[in-house]
Amino acid sequence: MAEKGRSRVLLILGGIGLLLVGLLAGVLLMEWRFQQVQMAAAPARIVERVQLGGGERVGAVTLPEGDGRRLALDPVVLNQVFREVAARVTPAVVYIEVTAGSRSFSGDFFHRFDPNQERFFREFTPRQSVGSGVIISPDGYLVTNYHVVEDAREIRVTLADKRQFEARLIGFDRSTDLAVLKIDPPEGETFPVIAFGNSDELKVGEWVLAVGNPFRLTSTVTAGIVSALGRQVNIIDDFFRVEDFIQTDAAINPGNSGGALVNLRGELVGINTAIATESGAYEGYGFAVPVNLVARVVEDLIAYGEVQRGYLGVSIQEIDAQQARELGLPGVQGVLISEVRAGGAADQAGVRAGDVVLRVNGRAVNAPNELQSVVARYRPGDRLTLEIWRKGRRLQVQVELMGRDAPAYREWFSELTQEAPPQMPELTPEAPRGSVYNLEAWGLGLRDLTASERTAFDVDGGVYVAYVARGSVAEEAGLPRDVVILQIEGIDVAALEDALMLLGELSEAETVLFRVKKRDGTIAFYEVPVPALSE
Repeated sequence: MAEKGRSRVLLILGGIGLLLVGLLAGVLLMEWRFQQVQMAAAPARIVERVQLGGGERVGAVTLPEGDGRRLALDPVVLNQVFREVAARVTPAVVYIEVTAGSRSFSGDFFHRFDPNQERFFREFTPRQSVGSGVIISPDGYLVTNYHVVEDAREIRVTLADKRQFEARLIGFDRSTDLAVLKIDPPEGETFPVIAFGNSDELKVGEWVLAVGNPFRLTSTVTAGIVSALGRQVNIIDDFFRVEDFIQTDAAINPGNSGGALVNLRGELVGINTAIATESGAYEGYGFAVPVNLVARVVEDLIAYGEVQRGYLGVSIQEIDAQQARELGLPGVQGVLISEVRAGGAADQAGVRAGDVVLRVNGRAVNAPNELQSVVARYRPGDRLTLEIWRKGRRLQVQVELMGRDAPAYREWFSELTQEAPPQMPELTPEAPRGSVYNLEAWGLGLRDLTASERTAFDVDGGVYVAYVARGSVAEEAGLPRDVVILQIEGIDVAALEDALMLLGELSEAETVLFRVKKRDGTIAFYEVPVPALSE
């Protein structure tokens, strides 16, 4: 009996165990099937929620205006503006290739030569650099950066349509890192030109396009905005540098130097000059010379071969908050005059050390580079109205600018620009370019030849014609600039002193015959009427 009871209990327990196992297996099976259904069904639900290409198109964006109206902005129209501006300005931006003497060779190459030979190859082995330029007149004047064409032996310009021209250097200005080149159009043709805008009207946030030839990629257009204005980054290697850069985030890379920065009206607002970078390539910070300063510089370079710049004759510095409080200024503003050169323009106008310049001809100046940029737009003899702060009062002062050759400035400029003697003499020394002597009555600017100009013109002596003033007797007689005067009335001219002496002796004559030599070797004669008041 006991064994039967035990067997029955075991059977019951086994049945219960089998039942539990079956229930567990059923639960696990249902869970597995439920997960499979979820996995199969999930993609179907996701797909049902996605509408490919069915989204609403971006239409006109409305922006509020000051008078309560709303301005509609259509991105499609903006896109069209970019295309039209790029098509309009690209033909006027050129690719520049320069062959010059190298100063940067290094490596085992020099180990084959003695020190003198090494110096020769370092100084004079030709190298090639590239950059960009902007055509600014239909007859072929173009502007670029001076650092692009510095020490150039040959300059080749390639247009957007692939035509190539040999260019000649008309003039340069180290203070702004600008230079003017000239290419000659085929007979009966003209070159495309970019219209000049007004860089004084630029605002931070405006769209701009940078056009140039980065990394030899010709006719490249990039877009960005004006990031800042009035930047000074201390990249121009000149004591009297004028830096008032437009900062932009439009991509600018090596090769863009000298290219165009334009607004959405297709107007030139700057010449791309530099980038701030640690890698050597674009990192979001590009700088351009404002076109208003460019226009002032190139006008003089074309007309005179050099920039005729007026100077106040002062040393200046930035004003900080502590100085503003000590001077009683209503805010941190203006530029502090730390020194006034005796006998200079500012001194003669009554400006004193310790004065603060607040405005120049009505334009506010709040940094030294802003004051330099404003003054750099004027010539010797131009009169400026300075608003200055002196001992708690605002004063108006009239200043007549002086040139760097004024007696009061000569010693000062000599002291400021004096350079240490070179470690080794140049193999072919270049005589410093002297100041241009202005024969105002004749409308001529003359100076002595440099060593490189003697080589270029293949002459031993003569006088270089730096400029011919518009409307002068020299221009009316057809005498061009960028030529060498070899003879005056058949008498050889070896230097500037000879020319001045001869012209003085011929002051009673009716006309004077000039024999000149052009860069292409052509000899020409020009008969110029003697002006009523000759120098």
